[in-house]
Amino acid sequence: MTSSEVRRQDADAALRLLCDGELELEGRLVDASNTTLRAILTLDGQTARCVYKPVRGERPLWDFPDGTLAGREVSAYLVSRATGWDLVPPTVLRDGPLGPGSCQLWIDEPDDAEPLVGFVPAEAVPPRWFPVAAARDDDGAAYALAHADDPRLARLAVLDAVLNNADRKGGHVLVGAEDRIYGVDHGVCFHVEAKLRTVLWGWAGRQLPADAVQVLDTLAGQLGGELGAELAEHLTLGEVAEVGARVERLRDTGRFPLPPQEWPAMPWPPM
Repeated sequence: MTSSEVRRQDADAALRLLCDGELELEGRLVDASNTTLRAILTLDGQTARCVYKPVRGERPLWDFPDGTLAGREVSAYLVSRATGWDLVPPTVLRDGPLGPGSCQLWIDEPDDAEPLVGFVPAEAVPPRWFPVAAARDDDGAAYALAHADDPRLARLAVLDAVLNNADRKGGHVLVGAEDRIYGVDHGVCFHVEAKLRTVLWGWAGRQLPADAVQVLDTLAGQLGGELGAELAEHLTLGEVAEVGARVERLRDTGRFPLPPQEWPAMPWPPM
């Protein structure tokens, strides 16, 4: 059995837990802007932690329709799964103690996990890291917001371009077991207008990796079939069509997108 087959079996088991497991609330993540709860799932003797975001706890936004963020979280997982990169933890829409909401597998980061994004002294940016913004601390010392030149992060940057992710903070990049990376918090994705805001600009304008081009080709076909139908359960038809349009633009240019000039290129705060 290949490692990808093992991962897919693990994902299928996680989806069963997420969909059918008994959900017991454990606590609230107080730093989140929307109601975000950690919970324990139990099913047939299996347990796992998850992040539960009830629709009723979503803070209204001026540019996204009310009550749609949970469906966007699920849609990001569906696109990630279709790429084969599995960069978004298994995520479903289900009922819970506070009503319907998104439910995503909790990712534990090992204590010795090396961060891939962060603020570093401006004169000591690590080798093979990209500085993407300048900053100063309270004492005036110069720092750089930077990220690793890592192929796993490059895949996440491609996925964000497809999702039109308006909020890729450094803190939304997790390093899990076996050095796998995950992106989380995708409630503000899939807008029909260009809204890409990310800290992963290190590859801006550079040629896409060969595996990314292959994945985009695959996505283009899937959007006309099962993937497009799955997304249409959570997004408008216009939003689904724009996913396809973004995929086509990336295929046509063969390059990572450039930072926008008309709106902020990075989320705030960036970490």
